[in-house]
Amino acid sequence: MPRPLDLDLLRTLAAVADTGSFSLAAGRVGRSQSAVSMQIRKLEAEIGQPLLLRGTRKVTATPAGRDLLAYAQRLLRISEEALAHLTRPEETGTVRLGVPEDYTDLLVPILERFGLDHPLVTVDLSCASTTELTRDMEEGHLDLAIVTRFAEFPATVLRREPMVWVASPRHAVWEKDPLPVALFQTCAARANILKALADTDRRFVATYSSASLAGMATIVRSGLAVAGMALCSVPPSVSIIGDREGLPPLRDLEVGLLCGTSQSGASERLKDAIEREIGAVKAMS
Repeated sequence: MPRPLDLDLLRTLAAVADTGSFSLAAGRVGRSQSAVSMQIRKLEAEIGQPLLLRGTRKVTATPAGRDLLAYAQRLLRISEEALAHLTRPEETGTVRLGVPEDYTDLLVPILERFGLDHPLVTVDLSCASTTELTRDMEEGHLDLAIVTRFAEFPATVLRREPMVWVASPRHAVWEKDPLPVALFQTCAARANILKALADTDRRFVATYSSASLAGMATIVRSGLAVAGMALCSVPPSVSIIGDREGLPPLRDLEVGLLCGTSQSGASERLKDAIEREIGAVKAMS
């Protein structure tokens, strides 16, 4: 009868596959790099075939490794759910969370996992600009807020998010002179774009603006202007452009977290999840 799979080995395999690195995986699972390598060799010996390809710059999964990872993720999720159910207190209540529309996709895996771990907690999600979210935090209307950090802004930085230029795939709008640019009405992204354009000799005109990501995407898809967006928020209906089209590089955005002065147990749990998941992306980049 075959031996059951060791969850510790599967957890290490998932960490290496996620980070693409034995050293980064070691930090995630709390082991030395040599111990991680030994665990992977042990797992490969049990399976009877290679699970990872050791490239010069990145470690990737073999076809067998990808197959095993699909099972490993399910087994690890079930194990963690069982442990959470039996050992964690049943948190209740409501957490008021704010986020700019640009970063909502970052929350999907976090809220999915949080909902499984804390089914009795309600998350009241508000989407607004960083300026509005900061004001709401100061007035006590939010418990947590993910924001774009401005210079000297008092927020815990979770990760650096690349900014990219986007345009309609059907219109070569970057060839126009002056360059038509759409800007968010108020945010750090707007300041980044204006600074990048001011540092070049490229003529431009800011003819369109919007307070929402959906509005910006509509302007860009219509071929009326180019725009700058956080990479994580670029919709599939637009194309990423840049140096080849004569556009200057854009500075990264700093994604930060604001916390209310009084935190409930539920909001502390969600804060920990946000810092862990979004911060992990920063460590891998």
